[in-house]
Formats: sequence, structure tokens, C-alpha cells
Amino acid sequence: MSEIRPFRVDIPQAELDDVAGRLAHTRWTDELPEAGSAYGVPLAQVKQWADHWQHRFDWRALEARLNAYPQFTTEIDGQQIHFLHVRAPQPSGTALILTHGWPGSVIEQLKFVGPLTDPTSYGADAGDAFDLVIPSLPGHGFSGKPDRPGWDPIRIARAWAELMRRLGYERYVAQGGDWGNAVTEQLALLTP
Repeated sequence: MSEIRPFRVDIPQAELDDVAGRLAHTRWTDELPEAGSAYGVPLAQVKQWADHWQHRFDWRALEARLNAYPQFTTEIDGQQIHFLHVRAPQPSGTALILTHGWPGSVIEQLKFVGPLTDPTSYGADAGDAFDLVIPSLPGHGFSGKPDRPGWDPIRIARAWAELMRRLGYERYVAQGGDWGNAVTEQLALLTP
């Protein structure tokens, strides 16, 4: 199936309430005295994170931030792939696929959308504009979770090449960090 479908983040409130309830009912383990981080993340730090997620994190604000951009899904090699596709205002934008790292998500790429798609608003030349494709790695964000091993950088790079083909890009540039770098390197080898 090569259909590209529009996507919108819309997490049911019941799921958010469930997470909050699980955090509220966490049974904390004891910690070895003076262990620090010798046996993992200190309990005090984990409790701070849980408190943040339970009381201060605003999922709806993040949902709105993501939904401000055009998002899509498509199936490639049996895997649902989620991606943002933000075009430059002028039709001459160069295509750029940005791949996040592990354990990141497309959220870490959002800061680049404005400057790269609409550079004139940031004091640069209109000719520097990009059409951005920002996919979620398999198992991350809103991409599907692989049901078997094998989604290594080579396989992901093949999927990204297919994604770019489906979007109509014959030529494009790529960037990635961490795991995204490994994928980008393979993409360059597969589609120089």
C-alpha cells in the first residue's frame, strides 16, 4: 500500500488520565544508601521526572504544536511510517529529509522548520528554502512498532528513499544525528 494519509495527533483523554493514574500509584522501591548513580538513575531523579510528567507536562500543548504542521502516514515495507512534510512557501525549495536520533523524536526537529522552510522570515535569502520531510523512526513517535528485528539503518534508509520517491522527490539532501546519522549515511550510499 503506497497511499499517503493525512495524520493528526489526537490522544484520547482516557489514555492521558491512565498515565497520570499510573504515576500517582507508583510503588517506589528502596534505594541502597549512598548508592548515587552506581546502580542506575537515582530514585530522587526518577521521582522528579514522574512528578513532572504527572503535574507539569502539558500534553495538549505539545499535541497542538505538532498539529500546527502537516503530518502524514504511509506504509513502507509493512511498517507504518509517520512524518511531517512542510513545504517552502516558494516552489524552488530543495527537499531535505531530517532524521532524529535515539531515543528522540520529530519534536527535536521542530525548531528547524521555520528557519529552513521560510528563511526570509529569519533574515536569509529565499533561495535557501527547503521542503522538509521529517519522519519518525520505526518504533518512535507515531510510526508503527516493528514486530520483528531487522529495522537497522540500512532498512530504514531504504524506507526513507521510498518515502522520498512517493513524495515526488528525485533529488534531495539528508541530515541526521545519532541513529539518524547512521540512517543518513546509508541513504547516501543507497541513493547518491
